[in-house]
Amino acid sequence: MTEIENKPNKSTRKAGVLLQQIGLNMVMVGLLILLGFLAWQRFFEKDGSRVASAEPESGEVIEPGKGGPYKVEELPVALSPLATSAEPGEGIIRITNLKTIIPSRPRVDVITYTVQAGDTLFSIAQNFGLKPETVLWGNYEVLNDNPHFLKPNQILAILPTNGTYYEWKENDTLSSVADFFQVDQDEIINYPGNFFDLTTDDPNGGITPGTWLIVPGGKRAIKDWGPPAITRQNAAAARYYGEGACGSIYEGAIGSGTFVWPTTDHGVSGYTFDSGVHPAIDISGQEGNSIFATDSGVVVYAGWSDYGYGYLIVIDHGNGWQSAYAHLSAIGVGCGQSVYQGAYIGALGNTGNSSGAHLHFELSINGAKVNPLDYTR
Repeated sequence: MTEIENKPNKSTRKAGVLLQQIGLNMVMVGLLILLGFLAWQRFFEKDGSRVASAEPESGEVIEPGKGGPYKVEELPVALSPLATSAEPGEGIIRITNLKTIIPSRPRVDVITYTVQAGDTLFSIAQNFGLKPETVLWGNYEVLNDNPHFLKPNQILAILPTNGTYYEWKENDTLSSVADFFQVDQDEIINYPGNFFDLTTDDPNGGITPGTWLIVPGGKRAIKDWGPPAITRQNAAAARYYGEGACGSIYEGAIGSGTFVWPTTDHGVSGYTFDSGVHPAIDISGQEGNSIFATDSGVVVYAGWSDYGYGYLIVIDHGNGWQSAYAHLSAIGVGCGQSVYQGAYIGALGNTGNSSGAHLHFELSINGAKVNPLDYTR
């Protein structure tokens, strides 16, 4: 029994050893397979990284034969897109710009202007960028140096620059014309609006009588058509001025040297004071408005003026001052009469060379006309 029982035990041990060996072999085979997979994976990862590193990043450039990538910076300026043709094959075209800028050039020729209702010498001059005296100097034949001669529908010559306008006469010379208007003759010769031929030696020879010349910067005296200085000692000095002249020597009231506003309205319309063109102010108002003596004095002119001022009153204040009231519709005083500051002397009107009802008011001291706005209250 003992011998038979030991035989099966030996067989069992042999079978266990065989199984262990088979298991160990399988583990070894599995390890080999795992190592092979890991080696294969590592090999392909290295290969892929080399390929990826050979590709430049966005915005980089690799130049052949030179090392490493170079960063390409984007330009900060936004460029306008090019216009391309709608039809293939026609290339790049330029966009049409319909706006053309033409540079302005100064006017050098004389133009004409038709006077409109409500125009004044000052408004016309301002509209054309000129001085008022330039409008007078350019139109002596029409206005005769008197802004009150301006009327609707008159045609005026408008100079291109400040200065005078002169009609060339027989035996004139450029030097004599230039001297008269107080400029250098080269100013006349070189002005493009006079169209001189500068290639000739004697510009005088090419000017025919009747030719009109622009005299840039030229000036001359302007005739004052207002009443002259009239004193109570020599009232007859204004005899030439019209039927309102007073012929006797008078005595009477003396002014205070202070002045009140001469009418009911206080607005200045049309013409203001200009010592060269209009040495007075025009005060607006309704026809018939009362006119008052600005200061006490003696009437030395009362009646019609032949020089465009219509019905006119002049008062001598006895202290060097004189006042004048023009374009009246009625006169309420007479020659030699003493009047006192603020007293009624006449009515506002539209007589003489006038384009509407107003009072033309003058103040002068020792014959020199001054701005009434600086002295009245």
